[in-house]
Amino acid sequence: MTATLWTRDAAVAATGGQPHGRDWFASGVVIDSRRVGPGDLFVALPGERVDGHDFVARALQDGAAAALVSRRPDGLGDDAPLLLVADVLDSLATLGRAARTRSSARIAAVTGSVGKTGSKEMLAAALAAYGPTQASQGNLNNHIGAPLSLARLGRDAAFAVLELGMNHPGEIRPLTRMVRPHVALITNVEPVHAGYFTGIGQIADAKAEILEGLEPGGAVVLNRDNSQYERLLGHAGRLGVDRIVTFGAGAGADIRLLNAGSDASGTRVDAELGGRRLTWTIGGIGRHWALNSLGVAATLVAMDLDPAAGMAALTGVSAMRGRGGQVRLDLPGGALTLIDESYNASPPAVRAALAVFADTRPAAGGRRIAVLGDMLELGTGAAAAHRSLAAAVTAAGPDAVFLVGPEMRALAVALPTGLVTGNADRSEDIAAMIAAAVAPGDVVLVKGSLGMRMKAIVTALEALAVPPRRMVNGG
Repeated sequence: MTATLWTRDAAVAATGGQPHGRDWFASGVVIDSRRVGPGDLFVALPGERVDGHDFVARALQDGAAAALVSRRPDGLGDDAPLLLVADVLDSLATLGRAARTRSSARIAAVTGSVGKTGSKEMLAAALAAYGPTQASQGNLNNHIGAPLSLARLGRDAAFAVLELGMNHPGEIRPLTRMVRPHVALITNVEPVHAGYFTGIGQIADAKAEILEGLEPGGAVVLNRDNSQYERLLGHAGRLGVDRIVTFGAGAGADIRLLNAGSDASGTRVDAELGGRRLTWTIGGIGRHWALNSLGVAATLVAMDLDPAAGMAALTGVSAMRGRGGQVRLDLPGGALTLIDESYNASPPAVRAALAVFADTRPAAGGRRIAVLGDMLELGTGAAAAHRSLAAAVTAAGPDAVFLVGPEMRALAVALPTGLVTGNADRSEDIAAMIAAAVAPGDVVLVKGSLGMRMKAIVTALEALAVPPRRMVNGG
C-alpha cells in the first residue's frame, strides 16, 4: 500500500489555500501531467509556453488525487478535487518547507560546477545502506525542482539528498534556506556558466551560498585540490561553519585518493580515510568518478557514518544517458559503442569525457569518433575555452572529429590538419553525415551543451541500430 504523503487538510494548512470538491489524499507530487500516476497531487504551474491549468482535467482523468491551482479550469465537475491558491509556484515552495519542517531526515545538499548529479546519485545509493533514503530526481535542482523534491519527502525517510544548481549569483541562497541541510557538499568550482560572472572567484562565492542554509552544527565537504578551496574555506569561517571535511588526491585531504583504475565494468578506488585504507568500486567509468566518490565518502564521514557499508553500494551506480552512459548499438555486421554525453558540456566535463573516450577500446577494425558541440555560457572567454580543448582532443587519439556550433571553430583551427572530418553550426545539419560515417566496431563520443541539441545526433545513431539496443555502462 502506498503511503500517504499529503492529506487535503495538511496541504490546506501548509498553503493557506481553499479546498474545493471531494476530499483527497496524495501519495506523490508531480508537475508534468504526462507523468501523473494514481494518487498524485498535480501542481498546475503556469509557464511561458504552456499552462498547467490546461491539463488539470486530463491529470484528474489519469488518476491524480487533486490539483493545486490558482484558478478553476473550465470543464470540471463541482466535485473535482482542487486546492485553490494565489500563486501555484509559491504554494509549491510552502509545501516543500512544510515537508522539510515535519521531516526527521538527515539531509545532504550537493552543488558544484561539474559532477553534482553523479555525486548526488552516488550519495543516495550510499545512504540507502543505512536507512530509507530519498533524492531529487534527474536534474531537479532549481527554484522549481528543489521545492518539488522537498514536497515529495516522505515521513519515513531517514536521509535525503538534494542537488542545488545555479547559473547566476543569488540563486542557491533561497534554495539552501529552504532545504536546511545538515551537510553541504561542494564538488568543485570551475569556469562553468562563466558568462554570468566576472571570474571564477565570483562563481565560488555563488556556490558558497549553500552554506548559508546549514543547520546549526552542520558540516561542509570541500574538494581540497580545487583552486577555490581557500576561498570556500573563508566563506565557511565567516559563516561560523567549523566542521569541514576535505577530499582529494593531495596529501592534505581528509579522504585521500591513493589509486584509481577503470575498465569496461567501472572504476576501482583505493583511498585513505584518517589512516584507514578503504577500497570500493563504482559502476561509472573514469577518474572523475573516482574523485567524486571521495566527496561521497567525505559526506558520509561528515554525517558520522562508517563509510564502508555506503561505499560498497556504489557498484550499481553508473553514468546516466546523456551524462556518459555507454550504449551498445547493434548494427548490421557488428556493433558500435555510443558514449552519450549529450546533456551538457563545460571545459572540465569535456576533458573528463575525452579521457573516458580514450580508454574505451574500439573493436577490431573500429575507430574512435568524437562529436563535440559548443560549450555555452562561457562569456568572453568562450573562444579561448574551446581552443584550449585541442590538447585533450589530440591526446584522446580520435580517428575523426565532428564539430557542432560556431564556437567550435576556435577548436577546429587549433587541431591538426585533416582531423576534423565535418562541422556545422547546428546538430540537425550534421547528424546524417555522422550517421553515414560510423561503422561496426567504432566508439563514438557525443558531447555538447544542452542548447546545442546534441540529442539529434544520438537519435540519428540510434536509428541505425537493429533492436534491441543494450546499455554497456549506464542507466
